[in-house]
Amino acid sequence: MKRVLSTISLLLIGLSIFAQMVNPVHFTSQLKTLEGNEAEIVFSASIDAGWHVYSTQLGSDGPISASFNVVKMEGAELVGKLQARGKEIKQYDKLFEMELRYFEQAVTFIQKIRFVKPVYDIDCYLEYGACNDESCLPPSEVAFKGKGKAALAEKQDIEEAKKETEEEKKENEGTDSTEVAVSDSLSVPSPSSDLWTPVVEELKAMGGSDGVTDHSLLYILLMGFIGGLLAVCMPCIWPIIPMTVSFFLKRAKSDKKKGIKDAITYGLSIIVIYLGLGLLVTALFGSDTLNAMSTNAVFNIFLFLLLVAFALSFFGWFEIKLPDSWANSVDSKASETSGLLSIFLMAFTLVLVSFSCTAPIIGLLLVETTTNGNWLAPALGMFGFALALALPFTLFALFPAWLKQAPKSGAWMNRLKVVLGFVELAFALKFFSVADLAYGWHLLDREVFLSLWIVIFALLGAYLCGWLKFQTDEIGGDINKPMPVACIMGGLVSLAFALYMVPGLWGAPCKAVSAFAPPMNTQDFNLNSKMVEAKYTDYEEGMAAAKAQGKPVLIDFTGFGCVNCRKMEAAVWTDPKVADMLMNDFVLISLYVDDKTPLKEPLEVKDAKGNTKTLRTVGAKWSYLQSSKFGANAQPFYVILDNEGKPLSGSRAFDENISEYISFLKKGISNYGQ
Repeated sequence: MKRVLSTISLLLIGLSIFAQMVNPVHFTSQLKTLEGNEAEIVFSASIDAGWHVYSTQLGSDGPISASFNVVKMEGAELVGKLQARGKEIKQYDKLFEMELRYFEQAVTFIQKIRFVKPVYDIDCYLEYGACNDESCLPPSEVAFKGKGKAALAEKQDIEEAKKETEEEKKENEGTDSTEVAVSDSLSVPSPSSDLWTPVVEELKAMGGSDGVTDHSLLYILLMGFIGGLLAVCMPCIWPIIPMTVSFFLKRAKSDKKKGIKDAITYGLSIIVIYLGLGLLVTALFGSDTLNAMSTNAVFNIFLFLLLVAFALSFFGWFEIKLPDSWANSVDSKASETSGLLSIFLMAFTLVLVSFSCTAPIIGLLLVETTTNGNWLAPALGMFGFALALALPFTLFALFPAWLKQAPKSGAWMNRLKVVLGFVELAFALKFFSVADLAYGWHLLDREVFLSLWIVIFALLGAYLCGWLKFQTDEIGGDINKPMPVACIMGGLVSLAFALYMVPGLWGAPCKAVSAFAPPMNTQDFNLNSKMVEAKYTDYEEGMAAAKAQGKPVLIDFTGFGCVNCRKMEAAVWTDPKVADMLMNDFVLISLYVDDKTPLKEPLEVKDAKGNTKTLRTVGAKWSYLQSSKFGANAQPFYVILDNEGKPLSGSRAFDENISEYISFLKKGISNYGQ
């Protein structure tokens, strides 16, 4: 077992190392000759699942549009504008207050040209923007360079091309440079400066929230284990435990060790069955599909409906059952066989019989792990679940006297089912929120989400205090009995939690639910208007100011068209404690990777793979800084530095958990002080 867990840990460490640099869009470029003097420069892209590339002409106030840019165009001229071909998706975005157009899976961009000379020399590139539901890439380029002979249609065309006027020459020369005026104050990157020294290895050692970490794995394992413990307490399983243990002990009266061995084998069989289910989910969907599931709107709607059905089942409105013939068939097979196979079939019978109680818990567990996006998550979650489910059978077989002290079956099991029903109903809204944000329905904005959670947890509190009854309580025969003290205390906690969320209707952060509720920018009525803005948008200038003030630096790699950057600013930076720390304890530098302001002069640099890349704009400068120094290329991306450009803590990406962001800031301040 230790070797298995060690292997899992090593795999996760490996995943986290390569999680920062992403390349979800794969372009090819070519020149396609048409009839006459015309041709097309074609840029074809395949797009990874979960990502999208924005279309052309979205406007200056929107995200990065696809655009065609000329470095050199000799012997040819442009015809018309850049055209996009593919299945274009249109969606209104509340943050930008405009309709966005983008492509998923594949897209082709085409720029038509006309040859005006017998020989052509073309150097151009396509600039595009790509995002998923958690991060955006900086403006990216795909180049096309080509030289050759053009087969002009008629000799007359050649003569006309030779009569190019001086004015036309000036216009052609103008296409060799950017149309926007260049500011002398803007400089090119300084990769030789100490501030630009790569710190990728230091960041990896410190960890961060932008990759899969051991912490998230342990969380999944713990979540599965708790789910298994809850399943043990269900009325489908708890009464079976003493009967099963007694069967194994009686089966080997003359050999007590054999009875214990059989019980342990029974427990291991349960683990194998549920672990196999987790591995099956991974095998069927694969890691890429699991990543896509986490942001897929249709899949999240399905999860919402599934969890609502599970909740209603726990409320006693109907029962989810497998056909009785399945359990009877497996049970008869177990009776006919002997040895290890017999014990395994008995465990499989338990799985089938207890399906009505365990299915909602397993469903919630698999929902959480598949949307986690990590291919190991389903298997690890199911391992934790099975381990907790198998423990009672093994422990009671080892120590039979404990059975006398175990709680008897009763009404408390029904109460536990109802409580879990409320919890599943609350979690269901989280997944509907994902779909709502993706489609822009605005049916579940933050105040609506909080209102529903307030009602759900208020009703849960009323149930635990005995003010609300379900039909299953009446069947259980305890309809008129007062609720136990433990239930009443739990009810008061639930009511207090409902009251805690009420100020959130007016814009209070409600940190305890920030990871579940929609972002703050979806709230129409918000009294919390305190916003944070960076004083510096230049790296060297901000670093110099931080050194003069004796403060650490928070680098915010962002973009004008980065939706999730705005979400972080609206949901996290508006928190009073976060805002106070950013404004008083740090020098905040926001570097916009899509800033189109031209550099004083273009600069050719080498990327991590040794390929030459030309930087022409300020945004390209900051994008190069992010990739070369920090080994990341997605936004938002946050990193805390000292005055020499060294990291003080691990990096962070898109995560609206306010408490974790505060811990991230505090760690940076503490390390700077040391």
